[in-house]
Amino acid sequence: MTSEYGNDFITVQDDEGNTIELEVLDTLETEEGRFIAVMPAFNEESPEEYLEYDGELFILQVIEEDGEEQFATIDDDELFDKIFAQFEKRLEDYYEIKIEQEEEEEEN
Repeated sequence: MTSEYGNDFITVQDDEGNTIELEVLDTLETEEGRFIAVMPAFNEESPEEYLEYDGELFILQVIEEDGEEQFATIDDDELFDKIFAQFEKRLEDYYEIKIEQEEEEEEN
C-alpha cells in the first residue's frame, strides 16, 4: 500500500487482468484476520466519475503469502456480514453513511 498524506491506495488486478486502483478507507483486525474497506480511486481530472459513484464499499481480506500482502474476497457470507457490520459502524459517522434499513423504516 502506498501512502503520502490522507488515505492509502492499492493497485489490484481483477479476474480479467484489468488493473484497478482502490482507495483504502479503513483497516480492521479481528480474530478472523485483517480486512480493508476500499472504494475505487478517482482521477482528480475527472470529478464527474466521483459524483456518479454510488458509494458502494468493497471489503477485502488481507492475506500474507510468501512475505507479500494479497487481497481476497470474503467467500463466507456469515463472516462477510460480521466484518461489513463492523466497518459500517466505524465509517458511518465519518462518511455520513445512512443505513438503508433505517431509511426504509423512516419511509413507513
